Amino acid sequence: MIKDTYSDKIFKVFNYLFLSLALIIVLYPIIFIVSASISSPKFVNSGEMWLLPKGLTFEGYKMVFQNPQIWIGYKNTLIYTFLGTAVNLLVTIPAAYALSRKDFVGRGFIMGLMLVTMFISGGLIPSYLLIKSLGLIDTIWVMILPGAASVYNVIVCRTFFQSTIPGELEESARMDGAGNFTLFLKIIVPLSAPIIAVMALFYGVGHWNSYFNALIYIRDQDLYPLQLVLRQILVLQEMSAEMTMDASTVEALQNKATIADTVKYAVIIIATLPLIVIYPFMQRFFVKGVMIGSVKG
Repeated sequence: MIKDTYSDKIFKVFNYLFLSLALIIVLYPIIFIVSASISSPKFVNSGEMWLLPKGLTFEGYKMVFQNPQIWIGYKNTLIYTFLGTAVNLLVTIPAAYALSRKDFVGRGFIMGLMLVTMFISGGLIPSYLLIKSLGLIDTIWVMILPGAASVYNVIVCRTFFQSTIPGELEESARMDGAGNFTLFLKIIVPLSAPIIAVMALFYGVGHWNSYFNALIYIRDQDLYPLQLVLRQILVLQEMSAEMTMDASTVEALQNKATIADTVKYAVIIIATLPLIVIYPFMQRFFVKGVMIGSVKG
């Protein structure tokens, strides 16, 4: 067993110190928000609550969950996330596999056209006119079809196929009489479980956090995703507080400010909790996604 040198020990000490500092920097805001969401706003605003809950109260969560739009937003976000991720995978995986094939004529030209879209956009107004002409305004499809494929994710998948799936395997399948669809569905897809899981994670997180398309293209509140519903709650609370500022009653102002602060932290937790719970179980797929294509053997 090789003993650590003096420089190795110093490196380990600094490494542990750095990692501990990074953990504190990342973990403290999460603990603070959770504690603030169940603490009395007067302790939060005065700075008396800086880590653990103080003046325990669940009024913020009670007020948020009494709003029926929250449940509608949850339902819509679940639909957008699962349906959108399925469409993303159905488009991304076959496209990436086709572009990874050396015998695919014009793959370089098509890949170049796709790369252009990463740097040049048509702009918001042309995009809105296009979406409107397609009849997608105020439909669930406006949250799914415009982003059916991410060029970056296509590149990641293409790299996976090029570096992981050996050409000899395809040749062997063709010698056994397998066609393109049989080869892809029965051989390539089963061997691509890691990249499919990675893409599902990437796309799923994107759909869960998505709100901009809904903000621009959706006017029907029954189609609002969760993020837009929560944004609306915060905006309305802040507007109520500001409107109260013009009144003569200071107590009413303080009550409105208290409500806004209580709801604000509860809303943050409601929006992020599902991802915080799921992510530890999906972390290994995320790490694999980052490493895909970095080492070729």
